[in-house]
Amino acid sequence: MFSTLADRIRGLASLFWREVAKFGAVGGVAFVIDNGLTYYLMHGPMTDSEAKARFVGATVATVFSWVANRFWTFRHRRQANVLREFVMFVIINGIGIGISTGFTALAKYGMGIDDKNLLFLAGVAGILVATVVRFFAYRFLVFNQELDQEPEFSNDHEIIEGHPHREPVRAAESPASTSVDGGPQA
Repeated sequence: MFSTLADRIRGLASLFWREVAKFGAVGGVAFVIDNGLTYYLMHGPMTDSEAKARFVGATVATVFSWVANRFWTFRHRRQANVLREFVMFVIINGIGIGISTGFTALAKYGMGIDDKNLLFLAGVAGILVATVVRFFAYRFLVFNQELDQEPEFSNDHEIIEGHPHREPVRAAESPASTSVDGGPQA
């Protein structure tokens, strides 16, 4: 019993950390895109609109992130319905953008901070909070198809759910029904 539980925990950790590593790499690039663009906009064309600059930077980073996560991080979990997947991704990222933009707006309007560097850092703190929310939302809501096609992931549902995944039995394939006494029914 403990051996099976330990195997399940190791399998889940292995599955989880591979996805976290890829998600982290994509997130790192998206972080550079988001913050690089935001910093440029805050100190240039949108000098008086820090929250809007954060929104634009986050939006561009979101488009990059969807493509990278769809085709690399969660490529084996992509949904067949691309439109549904994209809409879910946009909604979850909208929440993430709201968190990072909200941190910037709260610092500026709620706390009266005018220093652009502090406002920038407030947005970075918001990104960190939003990143945790995004990972779990992507993993369980957006890119949530089973990995049965790839042998190394074939038992991910067993690891998570604790029991083997069984396909529904079709009527033509089901064994003959039996009566209460165990004999075949007429």
